Amino acid sequence: MLRRALRQCYSLHRPTVPRHYRRFCSSSSSETTATTISIDRSTLYNPPEHAHHPTSDSELVKHLKGIIKFRGGPISLGEYMSEVLTNPKAGYYINRDVFGAEGDFITSPEVSQMFGEMVGVWVMCLWQQMGQPQRINLVELGPGRGTLMADLLRGASKFKNFIESLHVHLVECSPALQKLQHQNLKCVEEENGSQDTDVRTARSLFGTPVSWHAMLEQIPSGLPTIIIAHEFFDALPVHQFQKASRGWCEKMVDVAEDSSFRFVLSPQPTPATLYLLKRLKWAAPEEFAELNQIEICPQAMELTQTIVDRISSDGGGALIIDYGMNGVISNSLQAIRKHKFVNLLDNPGSADLSAYVDFASIRHSAEEASGEVCVHGPITQSQFLGSLGINFRVEALLQNCTEEQAETLRTGYWRLVGDGEAPFWEGPDEDVPIGMGTRYQAMAIVNKNHGVPVPFQ
Repeated sequence: MLRRALRQCYSLHRPTVPRHYRRFCSSSSSETTATTISIDRSTLYNPPEHAHHPTSDSELVKHLKGIIKFRGGPISLGEYMSEVLTNPKAGYYINRDVFGAEGDFITSPEVSQMFGEMVGVWVMCLWQQMGQPQRINLVELGPGRGTLMADLLRGASKFKNFIESLHVHLVECSPALQKLQHQNLKCVEEENGSQDTDVRTARSLFGTPVSWHAMLEQIPSGLPTIIIAHEFFDALPVHQFQKASRGWCEKMVDVAEDSSFRFVLSPQPTPATLYLLKRLKWAAPEEFAELNQIEICPQAMELTQTIVDRISSDGGGALIIDYGMNGVISNSLQAIRKHKFVNLLDNPGSADLSAYVDFASIRHSAEEASGEVCVHGPITQSQFLGSLGINFRVEALLQNCTEEQAETLRTGYWRLVGDGEAPFWEGPDEDVPIGMGTRYQAMAIVNKNHGVPVPFQ
């Protein structure tokens, strides 16, 4: 729900269950699964049973079943997740706006414009530490509706030298979300745009050139680069392994006799086992000694290496903000539809899938990739935003607003930096603001030549 007093100062939605809330609801329940595997569902909130009544298969379901039939056996959970989220024709993110109260989840930029403003402060501080270069690439991975980037540019618009140095690059595979980003940045198409037909370039309301790309690798190199990855790593496909009598076996997705999807275990090592071995090598023995399941994200390791290669050669840094842990993760993959938890395998393509981010794995991947970067954090989102001045920002905004607007500001502020339920709330229990300040983490990867970025000193 967008509030327009302090009209360009903040936006706030009040979903039943925001995206961050789905990951720490305390209720748990059991569900029926394949008899060959034991699946820990204790972190899920009322996951429903499979719907076994006859239904007509969607195009994505037919596609998934076709892959399994063609292979002659099950596919990895990682491949399943990749197809569900980003299949070019029927993927969850491809053809719709999934954000906001009318979508499936809420992200921090949609809670309050203060989030994007504080990220902008971090970017400007790093730009200053880099010597205020006249030209830089500012990259956002998975920019959603473009809200974060719009708030960042608006908040920084007073700093002419900084704004004029930017070329914004948005890494987005969804045509529907590209359109929303274009609208929210109030872009005007360039008359003499890029000759590369795969790259779309426009100019934002603030005069900043904006280009869209399908992959980070497509962004031209040679300029210092600052990368923002907010709630991006959590949507990368994960692989899960379960300990069996024959050792670690990968959890796979197969088609059951009743034509529904089910989990099974791989009979032998899979390609992802190489990443499992790498992750176990990085972990202390006590971290996984008692675990029966382990979750890894090969694409997070590979993306981290790509980011490190870029900032090692061109200079700059990356900011990663997401929900996760600074250690081994056992089983966190969850599905949510219309702000409610659903079964991972029911009606694929109709629900968001995401998993905790393994920040320790990101750190090890970065340090292994290059000695030219330093990794800082993770620290809590509350520490990150507080050190950058969000407390002063909310106080300034409260000086000139109505009581209703003040309530909206306080609610948004709590959701960004608070911990648990807001103590000041007097409204309906189902709308109580849930703070994500200690549950979200911030990590920075920066070229060593730029020193230690704020607020990680």
